[in-house]
Amino acid sequence: MRNDTNRDELQAFIDEQKAMSPGFAEGYEEGYRNFRIGVMLKQARLNAGMSQVEVAEKLKTHKSAISRIENHAEDVKLSTLVNYAEALGKKLDLLIH
Repeated sequence: MRNDTNRDELQAFIDEQKAMSPGFAEGYEEGYRNFRIGVMLKQARLNAGMSQVEVAEKLKTHKSAISRIENHAEDVKLSTLVNYAEALGKKLDLLIH
C-alpha cells in the first residue's frame, strides 16, 4: 500500500511539473522512453537467462559496454540494438506510431 501512495505522489508531482513547464514535459517523456528501452533490453537478457558478461562475449565487447547500453539507452545505435537482440537469440522489431 505504501508503494502505491508513493507512486501516486510521484505521478502527481510529475503531472504538476509537466503542466508548469513544457520543457520538463518534453525532457521527461524523452528520458522515460530511453529508460524503457534499457529496461526492455535488460528484461530480454534476463528472460534469455544470460548475464551481461555472456552478452558481451557474444558481441565481442566488455561487460561495461553492455551495462552502458542497458543503463544509458539514449545513445544506442540501431545496429547495436539489432546485434544485442541477435546475441540473445531474438530479433528486433520497431514500431512507429
